[in-house]
Amino acid sequence: MPENVLLLAALLLSVIGLGWFALALDVHWKQACGKQARGVASARGLRLFGGVALALSLILCLQVDHPTMAALVWIMSLAGAALIVAFTLSWRPHWLALLAARPPRRQAG
Repeated sequence: MPENVLLLAALLLSVIGLGWFALALDVHWKQACGKQARGVASARGLRLFGGVALALSLILCLQVDHPTMAALVWIMSLAGAALIVAFTLSWRPHWLALLAARPPRRQAG
């Protein structure tokens, strides 16, 4: 598989993983999903899925480069993914509801 595709997949997994980590927090869950209930088990599941997605992202980076460069690329992808998730939370938080497999809450106004 081409290196570009693997790196793009690694970035996408980083965004998804950090999005799941964000949704595991009550404040971000309410931003994205409104008043829809989320249990403790669901928060644990979101954290587990987030960790698995980030681990898979690292594995993809390791497939492309040697370990020292892969670690650097992975950390940079985490920084970029954190910005994407933060900007999404501040601009269109209901888009993250797609990661929770919930319908987005309706916008008021």
